Amino acid sequence: MKRLGLLIFASLFLLTGCSSGGLSTANQNAFVSGDGVAVYVKAPDRKLAPIISGATLQSGTMALAANKVTVLNVWASWCSPCRAEAPLLSDFAIKYAPQGVQFAGILTRDNVSSALQFVKRFKIAYPVFTDDSVLAKFRNSLVPNAIPTTLIIDSHGYVAARVSGEVTVALLTNLIDKVLKDAPHA
Repeated sequence: MKRLGLLIFASLFLLTGCSSGGLSTANQNAFVSGDGVAVYVKAPDRKLAPIISGATLQSGTMALAANKVTVLNVWASWCSPCRAEAPLLSDFAIKYAPQGVQFAGILTRDNVSSALQFVKRFKIAYPVFTDDSVLAKFRNSLVPNAIPTTLIIDSHGYVAARVSGEVTVALLTNLIDKVLKDAPHA
């Protein structure tokens, strides 16, 4: 029995030794990468999203409109999947604007100068919030659990979907179109 306890303790020690414990490191390369898994929540089961507001990279302080479908992307400039999906998100922000969909980013575990270069390189025209403390406010809903994570909030302010990891054209199109067609929230 004592041997079993020692084995369990050693296993836990080894497993946690490979983790950063969720903290940023000096070189900002420790993160949880998602695998592109999507979760869609039916309207009656959705949880209210927090108000998204604060300082942005581009235009001071702002708050997102509460009555629009919102695509919210959590990213960092050093994240390879974030770089891969950035052109798609930028294009979709333009494509879906006539349908009233707003896009925004939340910078996490990064520095402002690198983020500004990222925004310039990928021609990101939507606001990017610099205070990632808003992520903790999603704790009663679909929590952003990887870098990148993309959340879709319905026009009534409820979290409708989450993609943990890089989005694809087909996946993001399907989720946005589904949320746009959803019946009104009760």
